[in-house]
Amino acid sequence: MSKSKYYYDKKTLSFRKIESNWKSKIKKSIAFTTVSLCIAALMVVLAFKFFDSPKEKILIRELDKMTLQYQILDKDLKQIEAVLDNIKDRDDNIYRVIFEADPIPNSIRKAGMGGINRYENLEGYNNSNLLISSSKKIDQISKQLYIQSKSFDEVIEMATKKSEMMASIPAIQPVTNKELKRIASGYGRRIDPYYKKPKYHYGVDFSAPQGTPIYATGNGTIKKLKKSRRGFGNHIVIDHGFGYKSLYAHMSKFNTRLNQKVKRGDIIGYVGNTGKSTAPHLHYEVHKNNKKVNPAYYFHNDLSPEEFDRMLELAAQENQSFD
Repeated sequence: MSKSKYYYDKKTLSFRKIESNWKSKIKKSIAFTTVSLCIAALMVVLAFKFFDSPKEKILIRELDKMTLQYQILDKDLKQIEAVLDNIKDRDDNIYRVIFEADPIPNSIRKAGMGGINRYENLEGYNNSNLLISSSKKIDQISKQLYIQSKSFDEVIEMATKKSEMMASIPAIQPVTNKELKRIASGYGRRIDPYYKKPKYHYGVDFSAPQGTPIYATGNGTIKKLKKSRRGFGNHIVIDHGFGYKSLYAHMSKFNTRLNQKVKRGDIIGYVGNTGKSTAPHLHYEVHKNNKKVNPAYYFHNDLSPEEFDRMLELAAQENQSFD
């Protein structure tokens, strides 16, 4: 039974019963319901803000676990990058050095992935930086592995041609010179015999009687055979492949023909005094990748270590060249 409510009437100085009609009851019900709903909504908001639901707790645990896994993956990727860098270093500084090959430029090894933003779908998350960083590392490692795989394919091909390369690289003296008495002038700045001024001498001069046999210093093909009264005079160029060429100048006559294949030790001609020459001798050059290099470093096959050191000492002496 509902309790009656009263109010104090100042005029009559007595309590009167509050009579409520249906309109006031409806207003009170609406007000009560509205306040109750507001309070309930506020409690729900506060509950969701400060307290996680069971489902949210599960999702948070899964997210933390996934973040941890990505962090572990990131560490593993760094270790893989370190191993890959070590392989790259061995490839460039050991394998390719052995086979006389140029290293792969870092601009190729470290090249980025071009095109549109590949990681746009990973943006906008709390851990976007971690996700994008890991994805970039995976893409970079994948590309570097591909390049390294291609490099090893080249190294394997070079290894199969190693015996051919070793037979082709210039490795002996072009004239018989066991006693090392025929090196007249070496590689470097020398006095020009005609102009009596210092001039760079790009070969080694071997003094020898006219008609002394000249030998091919490595397997190859005669790519140039020219008779001339100037410069190198009668001279031959052998293309040994693998980036190597050798030049034999001031010859008296040839013992080969153009485009003929020769082997190391074959007699290709004879010492002479043709062209810009002051005495019978052989001017000998070695070119590697179209650059003239010191031929003295390519006489190792027919010399002992002691003889090789003595030869380098003789070739380094500053004197007047023969051409």
